[in-house]
Amino acid sequence: MAEEIENIAAVDIPQLLSAQNAFFETGKTLDVAERISKLKTLKKVIESREKEIAAALFADFRKPEFETYATETALILSELKYTIRKLKKWAKPQKVKSTFLNFPSKDYMYSQPYGKVLVLAPWNYPFQLSVSPAIGALAAGNTVVIKPSEYAPATSQLTKEIFAEVYPEVHCAVIMGGVETSEELLKQKWDYVFFTGSVPVGRIVAKAIAPNLTPSTLELGGKNPCIIHDSAKISLAAKRIVWGKFINAGQTCISPDYILIDKRKKTEFTEAVKKEIKAAFGEEIKKSPDYARIINKKNFERLQAMLEGQTIITGGETAPVDNYIAPTLLNEPSLESTVMQDEIFGPILPVLTYSDETEIEKIISHYPDPLALYVFAEDKDFSEKILQKYHFGGGATNDVVIHIANKNLPFGGVGSSGYGGYHGKFSFDTFTHKKSISKRATWIDIPLRYAPYAGKLPLIKKVMKRL
Repeated sequence: MAEEIENIAAVDIPQLLSAQNAFFETGKTLDVAERISKLKTLKKVIESREKEIAAALFADFRKPEFETYATETALILSELKYTIRKLKKWAKPQKVKSTFLNFPSKDYMYSQPYGKVLVLAPWNYPFQLSVSPAIGALAAGNTVVIKPSEYAPATSQLTKEIFAEVYPEVHCAVIMGGVETSEELLKQKWDYVFFTGSVPVGRIVAKAIAPNLTPSTLELGGKNPCIIHDSAKISLAAKRIVWGKFINAGQTCISPDYILIDKRKKTEFTEAVKKEIKAAFGEEIKKSPDYARIINKKNFERLQAMLEGQTIITGGETAPVDNYIAPTLLNEPSLESTVMQDEIFGPILPVLTYSDETEIEKIISHYPDPLALYVFAEDKDFSEKILQKYHFGGGATNDVVIHIANKNLPFGGVGSSGYGGYHGKFSFDTFTHKKSISKRATWIDIPLRYAPYAGKLPLIKKVMKRL
């Protein structure tokens, strides 16, 4: 069956899934040593094709080689290295404390793969966000189908080639195609679905898999606020925000979506941002080798429309010939404007001001729970109050974006920004069902639980109160 599937030019999706199901049922995916061996091979293949990965991402949207390595290749290699080192420990049954009610027993959690996993990946970090969840799913012992984005064709094709070097399609297949392919995939019965993308498409995915009660992780987005207190180090805040906002030309789900700054610090901040943009990309930003482009014409036009009727502090230049939009600051757009209604997902940064904390609450509460929130302040009490008060997926104080780099932190959203988390061991846990097992001994059998119950109620009450 494996050879037959691998030789099909245009994969028949139901046939592939039938083959994957048969392969899973053989138990071949469950061997931890084999999983580790495959992941080691995947790591070597990625290392050997590092230049090709950079070239593919440059072809798709002129992503600088440094950004490709730092935000895509290096993160994947680090994830692989960590998973390979830890997988034996993660996969072992985990002993947990028993309860007196089950005495004598030994209790465990078994990690069991779900089975057939679908990974629907986005275009903005097309290599990282295709491969990273697949690592967790494969490490957990599942079979996997990856559907990369048609908006990043060079990277998607290379991703397909890389996985084909390591895995037969009955174990892990990369399926190319557009919306029709995604729709066809979602018609199938999966054991787990992992989706990264926009909130509207996330709702479509959730609706499509609901009839089968398929468990899922949805990594979505939202209006990520970046709050700057009057105690913040403004020049440092500007430097870090310019990096985090304009990396990948702002096409990052956890980049700051708008600034909310103490009005007394606004001018100082905007001047500092202008300085940092120039320091990062030079006088002629369009010629900078360190500045990416918008992925396609459709998204370029969407972002260009957001600029219409707005007061521009700096930037605003566009060039449709190569989907270029300069790093741009907007001056206090209305909350009802398009740029403040939708997730921006581009190099446009609105700057709003506040006078007191009630105004912060009014603006943040205007939107659903965001994927990320950032606060710049030397006043730690203020920072902690913000972190505790608002619901958001994850974030940072005195920096942006960087929380994604720590494998010991789960990455994911809350509410409309998504649900579920991954990275490091959290990825392994995401793609495994935890089976609860009590192993009872037989050398004694305490009769308290058995009928008849006459006279046993006082004793059971005493026992339960001590638990």
